[in-house]
Amino acid sequence: MKRLLLVYGLLALMTIALAGCGAGSMSSNSQSGGATQAAVFVTGEDAPVSSVVAFNITIDKITLNNGSNTVTALSTPVAVDFGRLVGLRSLLGFNTIPAGTYTSATVTFEATSPAPAINYIDLTTTPPSIGAAAGVLSSSTVTVSFPNGKPLVVASNGLAGLHMDFNLRKSLAIDGSGNLIINNGQIAVTPVLDVMAVSASDEEGEITDFAGNVVSVNVSGNSFVMQGPYGFQEVIDVNSNTQYNAGNSLSSLMANGIVSVEGTVQGDGSILANCVELITTDKAFISGRILAVNPGPVVTMFVGEELGTSASIPVDSVYTVDLSQVSEYDICFIDNWFTNELFNSTSLVAGQRIFVGGTYISNTFTPRMVSLRRQGVWGSLVPNSVNIVTGNQGSFQMQNDALMSFSAGGPFKVYTVDKTVFVNIDGLSGLQAAGSANLEARGLVLYDPVSKKPIVWAHRVRVLQ
Repeated sequence: MKRLLLVYGLLALMTIALAGCGAGSMSSNSQSGGATQAAVFVTGEDAPVSSVVAFNITIDKITLNNGSNTVTALSTPVAVDFGRLVGLRSLLGFNTIPAGTYTSATVTFEATSPAPAINYIDLTTTPPSIGAAAGVLSSSTVTVSFPNGKPLVVASNGLAGLHMDFNLRKSLAIDGSGNLIINNGQIAVTPVLDVMAVSASDEEGEITDFAGNVVSVNVSGNSFVMQGPYGFQEVIDVNSNTQYNAGNSLSSLMANGIVSVEGTVQGDGSILANCVELITTDKAFISGRILAVNPGPVVTMFVGEELGTSASIPVDSVYTVDLSQVSEYDICFIDNWFTNELFNSTSLVAGQRIFVGGTYISNTFTPRMVSLRRQGVWGSLVPNSVNIVTGNQGSFQMQNDALMSFSAGGPFKVYTVDKTVFVNIDGLSGLQAAGSANLEARGLVLYDPVSKKPIVWAHRVRVLQ
């Protein structure tokens, strides 16, 4: 009982710490034509398939339509891994457009150069391995209407956001048991998208996943420039409320250092950072989900992101890294006394998403630090598993996220606290009455030393409708 109270106390403190991390300019293409100008930013995330760890697709263009006019919201092609953006939102683009009301969005995907690429977990091997397949688009252009009564409205000199959710569960060919249908190394893809208008201050409009290397630092100007994950440079503004990890500050940042940022988009396209995490100054990192942990610890992981290691550790590859000499462990955007209580060399478990920062010299990657990352997990609610301690403090069980359920040997437990955000459901009481539902939980995957299984602390729980 004491340990359970300690867990809830630590999770509550973590929620408070992360609550401050919910919420600079890239190149944009101004569009004139006599109308008053406004600004629009584009974010993306994913409604997942349990076995898919990567779904890479290139967005060639996004236009907004209102029946009489069509304007461009995104004109520079961006390659996006929607399989990684489970419960996470990344900034995909920014543009100036004529002020007005827009009722639909048209997204054009690249069909062949490159074709969509899918990586999925194969649980028939030990440890789990990664399979690969090419996606075959049924159509490269998709037009989606905004929800009835909720068009995208961009006021004169204002800022609005287009949030795009790529629904992989409905887009990929899947059989009645939920398995991918693969023919000759190919999977049929019929893009199903959900779009919604958001403001920069909305929870759905915040940027929660944006990592890259520092280009330059302007301490007197309270800003720095970073090379973002989608090929463009982004100005990051900071202020007295910006939080840093490990005692860092703006002056701690240096060119080529690797950082992760959470924050809100501003009217000029820059991001006002709520949190800045200096991952490493050693100019190299790999990031992804853990497939297996062996003594040492030695970790086998699926690399979903990398910087500076592509010669031998490319994205979408499986890599085994020896962490036995690493002593620095932290939790993303959290720098508190209890961090090492929850995450250290004995707390690694399959299913976690981690950053490993280090050096890369002569094609050799030497790890220096490990950071536990926020991530999304998907699954179905286990009936009658909701336990309410008080208010939204409690827990429930989920099943079907392939890697998590494999690691847990079945259903895995999700803990919530009063500050957990619930979407499309009225908190734990609504979840208790829901019976069965498909869920997406975003938070941290932790290791329970008692059960020796992964558990999830949820900052956000969304019922997938």
